[in-house]
Amino acid sequence: MKWLVTASRTGLGLGLFGGWRYLADGSENPDFVLNKPPYRDAQILIAGANFGCGSSREHAPWALLDFGIRCIIAPGFASIFYENCFKNGILPLVLPQDQVETLAALAQAADATETFCVDLRVCAVVDPRGTRYPFDLAAAHRTALLEGQDEIDLTLRHAAAIAAFQHGDRLRRPWIYPDRKQPI
Repeated sequence: MKWLVTASRTGLGLGLFGGWRYLADGSENPDFVLNKPPYRDAQILIAGANFGCGSSREHAPWALLDFGIRCIIAPGFASIFYENCFKNGILPLVLPQDQVETLAALAQAADATETFCVDLRVCAVVDPRGTRYPFDLAAAHRTALLEGQDEIDLTLRHAAAIAAFQHGDRLRRPWIYPDRKQPI
């Protein structure tokens, strides 16, 4: 919980999976997967069902992002965590349980030169053997990730239409827009 006292997005990677990554004396747990090479530099996390359950605050995706994780592959996600991932530029990718288990086994058996690829343009994961695992993703989420945009950016695309509406609405309903010098 000590990691949840900040509103900053940076530094939270140190606390990612803190209860598992560190021993009681604060040193790294050598048995924890993300403390071992090549997993220490992983950008893709393969996880279990309902990943992110209990992580309704944005601190969880911030910690993953600060650690370097850009994609999480799991059979399912907690809904608030899932949406918070998109808002922070992380792809929470849903695949069937058997495919997740296959990818996890391949990751455990892989050496440092073998990599996985998540191709967001064609919506497929490619394992080190070249096997493709297609996935579905809402078009809005895909576009936002590909263009590096969040919900504010997407709203600002319509700035001219919003301004035109506000101008017309001020003319039609001036009482809605009180003089800023007078209290509401």
